[in-house]
Amino acid sequence: MAPTGDNPAAVGIRRALLRTTVAAGILTATVLAAPQALVPHTALAASRPRMGECATGELCLWEKDGFKGARRVYDLAGTGIESCTPLPAGATARSVANRTGRPVTTYQSAECEETGEFETYPGGGTWLPDSPYQVRAFKIWES
Repeated sequence: MAPTGDNPAAVGIRRALLRTTVAAGILTATVLAAPQALVPHTALAASRPRMGECATGELCLWEKDGFKGARRVYDLAGTGIESCTPLPAGATARSVANRTGRPVTTYQSAECEETGEFETYPGGGTWLPDSPYQVRAFKIWES
């Protein structure tokens, strides 16, 4: 009788086991490397916050978190550079998109005073769905 290693049945079983092991390893690596591949596309889209509409060159402010509610749009043609621009009386914003190409500072104070909260956002495309304070004014900087 031939040794077990030369037995055609044993060789076939080892090959089948090797193929199964390799296939399981590839599947495991795929799942670990890209778990989103197993999640339906619609579920992925629902898990990410939706960005509000804001065109290149604009500063967009929404009254509610998550880019919801009334939207105010400002651009460089109608807004002073390096000057305080308050929102209309009683208006505030909770979401911000800065696509002006310039840094923008948002202020809790309607007079752009630095005694309240304030934060500067780069102009290359900043999206903030939930400001840590109610924005009442802003400044667009030269650069």
